[in-house]
Amino acid sequence: MSRVFVVDDEPSICWALEQCLREEGHDVSVFANAEDAIESIALAPDAILMDVRLPGMDGLTALARFREELPETPVIIMTAFGNLETAVQAINRGALDYMTKPFNLDDALGLVERALQNHAVSISTEDRETTSAAEQLLGNSPAMQAVFRSIALVAERDVPVLITGESGTGKEVIAAAIHRYSKRASGPFVPICIPAMSESVLESELFGHAKGSFTGAVAERKGLLEAADGGTAFFDEIGEIAVPTQVKLLRLMESRSITPVGGNETRKLDFRFLAATNRNVEQMVREGTFREDLFYRLNVFRIEVPPLRDRRDDIPVLAEHFIRQVDPDGRVSLSEKAREVMLNRDWPGNVRELRNAIEHAVVVTREGEIQPAAFPEPMLLFDPIAAESNLTSAVRNWWQQQTSQGHQVSNLHEKFLCEAETELFKSALEQTGGNRKEASRLLGIHRQTLREKSRRYGIEDED
Repeated sequence: MSRVFVVDDEPSICWALEQCLREEGHDVSVFANAEDAIESIALAPDAILMDVRLPGMDGLTALARFREELPETPVIIMTAFGNLETAVQAINRGALDYMTKPFNLDDALGLVERALQNHAVSISTEDRETTSAAEQLLGNSPAMQAVFRSIALVAERDVPVLITGESGTGKEVIAAAIHRYSKRASGPFVPICIPAMSESVLESELFGHAKGSFTGAVAERKGLLEAADGGTAFFDEIGEIAVPTQVKLLRLMESRSITPVGGNETRKLDFRFLAATNRNVEQMVREGTFREDLFYRLNVFRIEVPPLRDRRDDIPVLAEHFIRQVDPDGRVSLSEKAREVMLNRDWPGNVRELRNAIEHAVVVTREGEIQPAAFPEPMLLFDPIAAESNLTSAVRNWWQQQTSQGHQVSNLHEKFLCEAETELFKSALEQTGGNRKEASRLLGIHRQTLREKSRRYGIEDED
């Protein structure tokens, strides 16, 4: 039989935990404050569940005391007011895990069982100061609490992390927070967006180059990876990287060494590898557009960032934060109608779109309450997957229509091109006001080609 301490000033929480733990055969001691629990250390608890907000001594301070007196006893922190700073401090100060209220009793029991099986807990009492990255990670929703918990758990473990989620959800902010709360916090944090680099300069940008290695290399240059030595390299949009470059990244992760372009000396590097993408990497692996071995090497620890529409409770919190950033004097506030509009929007651009909308509304309002009319119109994002599906469906329907007419057909390729190009050219010329030069630029064809085909299809246009 194991002894479990429950330290919480909410009687209902204490009663529920005590009942279910006793049913599992545990001896339970309940305390309404941390001071009483510390005075009862002689009872030698095998696990401790403790709230953060307590009358008198707070849970994090008490956690440090328990770590001093009972260094091998696992502690699970509970809170109804979780944020990234609290989660990280709890884990860094030696808590085994971090649980937000309201919680499922079965989940709580599972954590206790894991705690009882845990024989050694990493102790770290170093305080971290709040950073801009942590401040931007706001939210009380269960979805964001799960993200905070993941950051806290993985920050000090020097393993690769793959951060996935839609565009605008704050993946780079999460990467920066992982770096900030890691053992490499004193080292550099280097964001790297490989798709933004052309193939001709990619190796030079990543690995650096030696003097005279190519035309224009007038001096030796350190690459981005060497700049990340001792810190963290964050590979953004890794799902957009071409397969040949993926091979180089895999070798880099395995060897942790580089050879500058035009150089002969191999340099060993020490950096942490973080990556992010808004793509479905598993699907890319199945389609052969992302290497399976690189995926497994990256996917050691996964953090899935929820879209804003799945954590609507956090929208007012984020909105108030962004308002104060633009209007620190407090001349602008949020009206109830504006709050309702925000909660009902889907925010396809996620936190980035919300921030832009708030900044726009503050500028328009100037002072007083923000009204719904102050918000810009909702974003209408082009969905390439849906567009591709519609185009594919249209082509197939056209083909079935042509081949099901009951008589022999021929020259379907030429007929299709005639019909498709006619509509394509008309659309381009309409958009450019009949300017053939601009239309040919949009289409990516020579102006003479556009002129000749327009005449053939009977399309009237003007220069």
